Amino acid sequence: MQAKEPKALAMKTRIDLSGVNGRIDHFSADTKGQRLFMAALGNHTVEVMDVQSGTRLHTIPDLAEPQGLYYDPSTNHLFVACARDGTTKVFDGSTFQLLETVKFSGDADNIRYDARNKRVIVGYGDGAIGFLDSNGKKAGEIPLDAHPESFQLEKSGTRVFVNVPDQKEIQVADLAKKALIAKWAVTSALKNYPMALDESHHRLLIGCRTPAKMLVIDTETGKQTASIDIVGDTDDLFYDAAKSRVYVIGGGGFVDVFDQKGPDHYTRVERLATAPGARTGFFAPDWNKLFVALPHRGEQHAEVLVFETK
Repeated sequence: MQAKEPKALAMKTRIDLSGVNGRIDHFSADTKGQRLFMAALGNHTVEVMDVQSGTRLHTIPDLAEPQGLYYDPSTNHLFVACARDGTTKVFDGSTFQLLETVKFSGDADNIRYDARNKRVIVGYGDGAIGFLDSNGKKAGEIPLDAHPESFQLEKSGTRVFVNVPDQKEIQVADLAKKALIAKWAVTSALKNYPMALDESHHRLLIGCRTPAKMLVIDTETGKQTASIDIVGDTDDLFYDAAKSRVYVIGGGGFVDVFDQKGPDHYTRVERLATAPGARTGFFAPDWNKLFVALPHRGEQHAEVLVFETK
C-alpha cells in the first residue's frame, strides 16, 4: 500500500476572535515579532495577534472601516487605510498610539511597500495610488481611471500593476516616471480584485469573480495566457515562489491550492473547506504559513485559521 502524498496545507490552529463582527479585510505581519495584524472592517477595529501562542494581543478601536494594512519593521509603524473617511492612520507598533492621520479623497484601500524608494503606497478614491514616506507624510500620487483594488510592484523593475475592475482593466504605472504607461483589458472574466505577481516567469495572477477564474497575464505583452476555474468570491490570492504554488482564498467557503507546472499551467491539488464569507487572508513565506479569516456568521464566530504549507 502506497503512502499518501503529504497535503499542501495542514491545519495547525485557530485564533479566536470572539466579539469581532462584520466583514474582515486585509492583513499585515511583523515577521520578527511574530505578530499578525488584521483589518476587521465591519467591526471598525484592527486586531493584533500573537502567532506563536495563537492569541489576540490587542485591539485598535474606532476606525472608519479599516481595509489595507502595512507594518513597517524599519520604523515599527503600522499603517491603516480606512474606507469610510479616506484616511490612512499611522500607529506606533508597540504602544499603538496614533502618530499621524493622512487624508485622501476617499476609500483608502490596499497598501503596499515600495522597498526601492522606502515609501508606502496606498490605493484610494475614484482612482489614484498615493505615496507616503516612512513617517506618513504625503509624497505624491499617480492618477488612475477608477478605484484601484489589489496592486503589485516589481522588485526588478519600476512598474506597478493595478487591478481596476470598474474599467475592466489592469492599469500599469511607472513609479520612477510617476505616470500611467499601459492599460490591459480584462475581458474573459470580470470583477478582478486580488492579484499576485510571479516575477520570475513574468506573470500576473488575477482573481476574478464573474465567473470565478484565475487569469494569467504575461507582463511583457499584457496578454492573457491562461484561465483556470477557482473558488467563488475571492478577495486574496498568493503566489508561493519557493514551492511554485498558488493559494486562492474564496468566500465560497474554500481555499484552492494549485501547483504551477510552468508559467501558464496550473493543476489544482487541494480544495480545503473553510466557511462562507472567508475570502481574505495572508501568506507568510518566512513562517511557511497561510492565514484565513473567518467572519462571524450565525453560530460561526470570527477566527483566523492557521495552515502550515508543506
